[in-house]
Formats: sequence, C-alpha cells, structure tokens
Amino acid sequence: MATEAETGSCEPALTVDELAARAGVTVRTVRFYSTRGLLPPPELGPRRVGRYGPGHLSRLALIEELQHQGLTLAAIERYLSRLPEGLSAQDLAIHRALVASWMPDGAEETGREELERRAGRALTEEDVDRLAAMNVLERDASGEGFRVDPGLLHLGVRLLDVPIAPETILAARTVLLEHARATARELSRLFRDEVETRAPDVAAMKSLSAHMQPLVIQALVTAFQRTLNEELRAAYEDAARG
Repeated sequence: MATEAETGSCEPALTVDELAARAGVTVRTVRFYSTRGLLPPPELGPRRVGRYGPGHLSRLALIEELQHQGLTLAAIERYLSRLPEGLSAQDLAIHRALVASWMPDGAEETGREELERRAGRALTEEDVDRLAAMNVLERDASGEGFRVDPGLLHLGVRLLDVPIAPETILAARTVLLEHARATARELSRLFRDEVETRAPDVAAMKSLSAHMQPLVIQALVTAFQRTLNEELRAAYEDAARG
C-alpha cells in the first residue's frame, strides 16, 4: 500500500479520470502502470472508489521523463523499484526535474482552458507570468496559446504557492544544469575509456550506455538528495545557533 507521504492523502484526492487528465495520459495507461507495479495502488474512498494523490501524479511524470530518456519499461521498473520507501510527491518531483532538461523538445501546444485543466486550478495572469519566468511554459506568438511541458507543469503549479522568487528558481536551474553537464561529460569520458579498453566499437558503447543510464541517473539523484538534505540541515542548525 502507498504511504501517506507518497499518495498525498492529506490533500484533495483525485479520481482516476482526474489523475489521467492532470498527467496528460489515458485512464488505460494509469491502470496499466498500476498492474505493472509502477504506480502505487490508490486509497479506497466511499463506495470503494480509488482516490489518487500528488505522489501518483509525480510518479507518472517521472515515468514519462524516463521514457523520454529512452529507458525501456523493464528499465523503468528497475529504476522505480530501487527508490527509497516513503518518498513524498516533492521528492519524486526532484527526481523527475533532475532527470529532465528544464524545457524538453517534447513540450506540447495547449490553450488556456486545457492548461488550467492540466494544472487542476484556475490560473491568474500573474500565475502564468510566474510559470513563464520559471520556463515551465512559454506563450505562443498569438499570446493566446502556450507551449508547456506537462510533466513539469504540476511542479511549477506547486511552486506558485511557495514564497520564493522566480529569479531564485532560475538561478537554481542554472546551477543544476551547469553541474549536470559537467558530470555527464566526465562520466561519458569514463565510459568511453572503458569501452575502448575492452571493445572499441560504437555498438559496445551503446550497449554499455543502455545498461548504465538508469543506474547512473538514480545514483546522481540519490546523491543529490542526500547532499541537499545535509546542507539544508546544516543551514538550519547554523540559523538556530545564530
């Protein structure tokens, strides 16, 4: 059974139709992922109707991003099975954000009504401006439509309620991308050297990459989360002493 942290049962629950609409997938996809164990079971509400929370939404976004990265369903299953127990919706969103580029090529065209349906709430012009400032979406030439990444949208919407300036979020994004690029470059060099030592051909390089990619992604995200928690804990302790 999913934990309260992951399902987000303290927040308004979603029906399977609402969850699918928010995630931009079909109900059939949600149920397929559930049968494969990729998605925790819903909580049963009145009349035994399944109710889903923010953790389910974050998992669907993470699964979608791993698919965009070229991972097979089996690799995604292995990746998710290695995640620590009791991850919150925010923890899963961090995993997804670090796996993803900030504004992937797969961004979708959408209108205002569909945007708000995906967001699960009405959006003011200030909200839209903040989402645009965070690069979660961008307006089209007409100013009436948007290019939006459905996977990042729900994370951006949650950030609307956090008292942090968009400039700070963008600065954090720059730091993440710079360090992620440097890490990816160094890991690629290590893998290339390993392949050239054993079997210097492109096929071997691709095979090694396919096997290592999910492991490397998970190792990076886990290391980042632990390090960030340690740094935040130290900052809180310093503030308390001050």
